[in-house]
Amino acid sequence: MTRIFALPDVGEGLTEAEILSWHVAPGDTVSVNQIIVEIETAKAAVELPSPYAGVVSELFAEPGTTVAVGSPIIAIDTGPRDAEALDGEASGTGPRTTAASVPASAPTSGPAPGPAPASPIGEEGPNGRITTLVGYGPQAASVTRRPRKTTPSASPPPAVPPAAPGLLPQAKPPVRKLAKEMGIDLRRVPGSGAGGVITREDVQRAAHPVGFAAGAAADSGGRGQRREPVRGVRKATAAAVVTSAFTAPHVTVFLTVDVTPMMELRARLAKQKQFRDVKLTPLVFAARAMCLAVRHSAEVNASWEEATGEIVYFDYVHLGIATATARGLTVPKIRNADRMSLRELALALEELVASAREGRTAPGDMLDGTITITNVGVFGIDTGTPILNPGESAILALGAIRERPWVVDGAVVARQVCQLALSVDHRVVDGQQASQFLADIGALLTDPALAITF
Repeated sequence: MTRIFALPDVGEGLTEAEILSWHVAPGDTVSVNQIIVEIETAKAAVELPSPYAGVVSELFAEPGTTVAVGSPIIAIDTGPRDAEALDGEASGTGPRTTAASVPASAPTSGPAPGPAPASPIGEEGPNGRITTLVGYGPQAASVTRRPRKTTPSASPPPAVPPAAPGLLPQAKPPVRKLAKEMGIDLRRVPGSGAGGVITREDVQRAAHPVGFAAGAAADSGGRGQRREPVRGVRKATAAAVVTSAFTAPHVTVFLTVDVTPMMELRARLAKQKQFRDVKLTPLVFAARAMCLAVRHSAEVNASWEEATGEIVYFDYVHLGIATATARGLTVPKIRNADRMSLRELALALEELVASAREGRTAPGDMLDGTITITNVGVFGIDTGTPILNPGESAILALGAIRERPWVVDGAVVARQVCQLALSVDHRVVDGQQASQFLADIGALLTDPALAITF
């Protein structure tokens, strides 16, 4: 019999996802929990395992297609109804987490090599957090999301034989659309991008093998253009910042502080046994200072609810950490950060950032933040005016720490100085409240001993 696998909700309330690449083709034999497709949601890239064993009979969506949750994506002929098929029907069409997990990486195209080796469903990290879940994990080195632009060659490349039957060529959605419009078979086009990815120039060169290179290069001085669809994390980020910027009235306050005592404390703690295996960054101290300062400024750890006409105050801190990744800006959360010690916060922060940059952040870890911090100083920037995460009332920007002249006891001396910027939702947080909160953070960074009084 033929079983239809519909796109599951791999996050919490996600409505759609884009097909990045198929790992199988019609006619391939698949086993239960074998990786069959890689998709990209607004929060993460996810590898989906097959819930059925059998032969692939049809793929309903090509790479680059955005599919609604619940829509069919693949048909698998399971043969006679058997115990395994009945088990798959009883458990639904989504990935089964009770079976062995899938491998962390898989080829980006072509027929699957066969049944995937079993591996643990999850690996427990610090604080008991599950760092690897079914369908998540580091991507294969061969996966390339943003192919580099290449300069058109003066002479057409040599013809290459067609790809083997069943292999899907690697190309971005707009490139596939261009090829379809120009009547070009991508299986006959050599890819000049990183990892063999087919570019727009490759398609145009295939359509006009003689005049393309000379004409395009002459018109633009040897330079070209590269277009990419707005999707995934970038699309979600764009929607979030537009909603935030034009819904919540932003106010930003600034403070320049002498953080020399904090940097001296950091150096002392790094020599202690309990911190030798911990990465103590200035961001850890700023995050800890925020969690302490919230105790005196409940308004900054709150949310404006338009639908109910209420302000919701949280008695816990789910701290968002703005993290730059290859896929765009993400803001995963550290749950109950206010209950963590400095060491626990440092370990949680290190794990969170590593997971985000490797694309291993679970969609659920992006939700329900109460306040956020962004470290623009890591890029050498002094300060900025950060935009609030929707649903939150405050975000702190931590600037670069630089050695500057500073007046201490009437004398000008060299000190480690940092600029802080706090943006707030002025519907929830008044100017006095924002200023007091930022002043408290600055005081804790200038004199860490004050922590015992908070």
